[in-house]
Amino acid sequence: MADLSCSFLGIESPNPFWLASAPPTDKALNVYRAFEAGWGGAVWKTLGEDPPPVNVCSRYSAHKSSSGEVIGINNVELITDRPLSVNLSEIRQTKKDWPDRALIVSLMVPCEKKSWQDILKQVEDTGCDGVELNFGCPHGMPERGMGAAVGQVPEYIEMVTQWCKESTDLPVIVKLTPNITNITLSASAAKRAGADAVSLINTINSITGIDLDSMTALGAVGDKYTSGGYCGSAVKPIALNMVGQIGRHPETAGIPVSGIGGISNWHDAAEFIALGAGNVQVCTAAMLNGFKVISDLTDGLSQWMDSKGYKALNDFRGRALAGLTDWKYLDLNYKTVAHINQELCIQCGRCFAACEDTEHQAISVKPLSGEGWERRFEVQKEQCVGCNLCQITCPVNNCISMVRGNEGSEYLPWVRHPANPLTEKP
Repeated sequence: MADLSCSFLGIESPNPFWLASAPPTDKALNVYRAFEAGWGGAVWKTLGEDPPPVNVCSRYSAHKSSSGEVIGINNVELITDRPLSVNLSEIRQTKKDWPDRALIVSLMVPCEKKSWQDILKQVEDTGCDGVELNFGCPHGMPERGMGAAVGQVPEYIEMVTQWCKESTDLPVIVKLTPNITNITLSASAAKRAGADAVSLINTINSITGIDLDSMTALGAVGDKYTSGGYCGSAVKPIALNMVGQIGRHPETAGIPVSGIGGISNWHDAAEFIALGAGNVQVCTAAMLNGFKVISDLTDGLSQWMDSKGYKALNDFRGRALAGLTDWKYLDLNYKTVAHINQELCIQCGRCFAACEDTEHQAISVKPLSGEGWERRFEVQKEQCVGCNLCQITCPVNNCISMVRGNEGSEYLPWVRHPANPLTEKP
């Protein structure tokens, strides 16, 4: 069996799956249950100064697919609403009872050096393995000068991270907000300040929907609502991109990354690790399925690693970064053409409708001889531009494939194209 043990910043855990700082890690009862189920670590729900904030209800709303599957959750819950002393006591006892699990404490206090120094000293005394600076919360806390109000300003990230590095010997992880235009600016600021790692992404500003009868949002508090933090499988593509950009950028490459955002199964986790993440943090999948989902995560990842011959996580960590580049370096001579497997085709016509109405009219339809409604869809290779839309719309796995059409063609990126006024020489 593949070895799933994980060492992140020298913090050991039996597997790379940590619970993210969120409602599932708000108290010892939850964290104990998670560790009993097999989770490798947990990031305790964000602590702040006393008195703790007051939360509202409702707190969650969902974005669902047409079949009713939850693909995203919006939440307006704040940091822990329990007294700091209670949390610290439970963290101390949890680490004593579960010494082999990673236990990180998320923190958020006012943007004042003494506030950070004071809480770090108290957290250090619990024996936890590290701290995560919450610079990402997009609702409620930014209105108080915290959370994303810090994370959206690189200078603030650098300043607060420096305060923390000066004030503690614990590993410092900086949690980044995705509610910006360039994640590498934030990650660079954290790295300059000496952060031991970054974690990302935190939740994305969102409104999941409007109730057209009450004219308020889903999950409203009375007749008022606000934008909240969006998480779940729908945010994974955004998170993967940001993790990848940090991994390839010259100013941020090499900084350890804890990957967060829409990780719902082992495959998602493997994708984050392939883009360089040292471990992954999970929240929504646990909230929707319970802590026992960890068995599916660990079993699936282990079996896949076995099938590929990977004995340890580092065997494939970062392997997908080599191919990540700018658009201008993509091969303009690389051509593919769609191919329809007629034995698998169910003649639904979705590929035809999509291509005929919105793309390049590259699929023809012909009725088959005999009785009935059967028909045959065929790709017109001369018109096909290899856009993949037919493959995306097809409801049958592997029915439509993209076949390379010009093997051996010369590599020609835009930077070398004759039509580019800034053409670079080979």
